[in-house]
Amino acid sequence: MKLISRKKFLLSGLSLVTLPSLLSIKKETSLKLSFSTLGCPDWSFDKIIDFARDNQYSGIEVRGILRQMELPLVPEFSNTETISTTMKKMNDRGLKFVDLGSSCALHFPKGEERTKNLDEGKRFIDLAAKLNCPYIRVFPNQIPKDRDRQETLNLIIDGLKELAAYASNTNVTVLLESHGELIYKKDLLVVMEGAASPHVGLVWDVCNMWIATKETPEEVYASLKPFIRHTHIKDLKIENSKEEYVLLGTGIVPIFQAIDLLYKNNYPGYYSFEWEKLWHPEIPDPQIALTDYPLAIKKHFGQV
Repeated sequence: MKLISRKKFLLSGLSLVTLPSLLSIKKETSLKLSFSTLGCPDWSFDKIIDFARDNQYSGIEVRGILRQMELPLVPEFSNTETISTTMKKMNDRGLKFVDLGSSCALHFPKGEERTKNLDEGKRFIDLAAKLNCPYIRVFPNQIPKDRDRQETLNLIIDGLKELAAYASNTNVTVLLESHGELIYKKDLLVVMEGAASPHVGLVWDVCNMWIATKETPEEVYASLKPFIRHTHIKDLKIENSKEEYVLLGTGIVPIFQAIDLLYKNNYPGYYSFEWEKLWHPEIPDPQIALTDYPLAIKKHFGQV
């Protein structure tokens, strides 16, 4: 389907109402759908959760609310009373928090910057425990060329171990996203095996990996399956040598190959749509993209 035709459809009145007969995804596929709030940076918390309920999502991945990325400072998460109200709102809508997206990066050497990042990771673990959220996301993130590669991998491993130890008395697991310069399956496997903790896992961002490495979803999944706890789902195309995020299934990423692998192997986690509107304001608005995602999933599974 062409992007413009789908957009026209989504802007019609049909796209703005709940369609239970069309969107009975749970009954037919058992996929659990969530979206990252990165895709709706200017929506209030109440608007986010109302939209999720009305569009057959069952989870919310929190990556900022109203552009506040330090989640413990978000009013809905700031103290015991507001958290209690927030959890009631989520429960009333049949929603769960599925992941808290921190900016914690683990590639820094010992020093002030490393301590600052690890402290952020620990704050997010504390908040996730209060929100009954199973995961926080951290970044690898860089592999500096002026440093021995294995030294950087060891720094990332050590950071994951420290955060895992901090989370050991909670139900929170620290997930490393395939992101930045740590995107090859071989390197990710080294890190996952090095960290080796029940409180450590992986966010498989299919697009981040494939667009740079061209390692097939089959290859990646075969290596990393034991560690995958959460996914980021998105698509893009190359226009004038520039990457451009597009609605699911309209780009060049073999995203449905990855989704099918996960589904056929009984992956129990969420398929979380990561629409990077905050970082790329030029892409279509969240009302379009976040409405489209369940429709694109439904269309795909109607064909297989």
